[in-house]
Amino acid sequence: MQSSNPAIQSGGLLTGQATPSDSESPSAENRNFSRGLGLFDSVMLVVGAMIGSGIFIVPAEMSRQIGSAGWLLVAWLVAGALTIAGALSYGELSAMMPRAGGMYVYLREAYSPLAGFLYGWTLFSVIETGTIAAVAVAFARFSGVLWPAISGDHYLLSPVHISSHYALSLSTAQLLAIGVIAVLTLSNMLGLRYGRLIQNVFTVAKTSALGALILLGILVGRNSAALHANFNHPWSVPGSQGVGITTIWGLFIAICLSQTGSLFSADSWHNIAFAAGEVKQPERNVTRAMVIGTIVVITLYILANVSYLVTLPLQAIQTAPSDRVGTATLNVIFPGIGVTVMAAAIMISTFGTINALTLTGARVYYAMAQQKLFFAFAGKLNAARVPASALALQGLWAACLVLPRTYDPATQVWGNLYNDLLEYVISAALIFYVLTVAGVFRLRMIRPDAQRPYRTFGYPIVPALYVLAAGAILLVLFAYRPATTWPGLLIVLSGIPIYFGLRVRAARRPGNR
Repeated sequence: MQSSNPAIQSGGLLTGQATPSDSESPSAENRNFSRGLGLFDSVMLVVGAMIGSGIFIVPAEMSRQIGSAGWLLVAWLVAGALTIAGALSYGELSAMMPRAGGMYVYLREAYSPLAGFLYGWTLFSVIETGTIAAVAVAFARFSGVLWPAISGDHYLLSPVHISSHYALSLSTAQLLAIGVIAVLTLSNMLGLRYGRLIQNVFTVAKTSALGALILLGILVGRNSAALHANFNHPWSVPGSQGVGITTIWGLFIAICLSQTGSLFSADSWHNIAFAAGEVKQPERNVTRAMVIGTIVVITLYILANVSYLVTLPLQAIQTAPSDRVGTATLNVIFPGIGVTVMAAAIMISTFGTINALTLTGARVYYAMAQQKLFFAFAGKLNAARVPASALALQGLWAACLVLPRTYDPATQVWGNLYNDLLEYVISAALIFYVLTVAGVFRLRMIRPDAQRPYRTFGYPIVPALYVLAAGAILLVLFAYRPATTWPGLLIVLSGIPIYFGLRVRAARRPGNR
């Protein structure tokens, strides 16, 4: 089960070798967790965290960047291959260290406590909480299709400028988003069985809805106009609005840039590792859940894009109103009611995603608090054996991120702060993924005799290809998207003084030297 190695429990660099007991006795930090997640529950968490609203929207921007149907599918295949390779690689780490914390633990043990903290800091400040806020607002916006009173323009508190570019506001859509965050935070505080039940119900529902969209598009929506426009010359790129791709190098750059959409529509596949302390037989089931879940979702995503392409000409995908490709597809199949049907489907999808992110993310802050690298109260379990304080803090910060608005005085266009923050940390998150997969190599060097119930399939080729491919995408993003990539790196680095401040504070506590 969990490691009894003191070096692991202290959160320091791994200096010793594992003994057989490392995989047999639970660690103190997880001893009070309830192992209530079976393999099916774990797969539902993986699928539920991955499928949000992105697959219904992202293909529009990707098609504008790439400019052809064939290369659009290739871009999704690249994202799928990378995601599955990542899951296969993470599996070895999750089997070695099957306890709460996931990537925070892997980075801490492969490199240093600082590396783990910087990931945890970024996860709490932006990645997890910002995504929860964004998906909650998406839920509210699509609710507005069914109930027009819910709108980002119906203000309960009109925007109050705190600077020329930033303001605070409270609309009916923002209020509903905060309400959803609060409801799902509270339900997860009641115990694992409630979060698990919500997750299973909504993941089955959203997967069925996406599957229905795929079948309807391929079997009912397919038409000769779309097939001719998209597949008569599937590799030509006339009129591309993205980076010029008249050369092989230009095509490579365009595909790399498009991965910001596809890779992060398929993000959060590793979140089940955050809750490994509550998974039955985690040394086996966490790995299985990640691999099965990623394969299921990537297959659905590729088929969804096929469905779009046989129903809509590429130009219609590129110019879909508000980038809502899924809605445009359903409008072809069900004229007049497609918008309503898709709104209901996305509400189901996003509700399940918020629950998955809420349930899993809090376990990272719990693990950090156990190592005295977060608020101490977040490192406690309540009577229901869940980290209620960590859940409450996560929900509170996510709700706070719903309120700030960005404003462009030149265009007079309003935006959302969390959208900017998430765009900034996309590349930073990819850095952590690369470091984690590279950690498979490092841990094999520094702990060659450690118990590994699962070894990475295709090692060393699979993890090496992931590191090389993801590294290439990172370089392209930093070179061609400097306005959004470098600020994200600064957000990560801002955690360094916080880390050392926490270490100093912990050292000064009574009983510490």
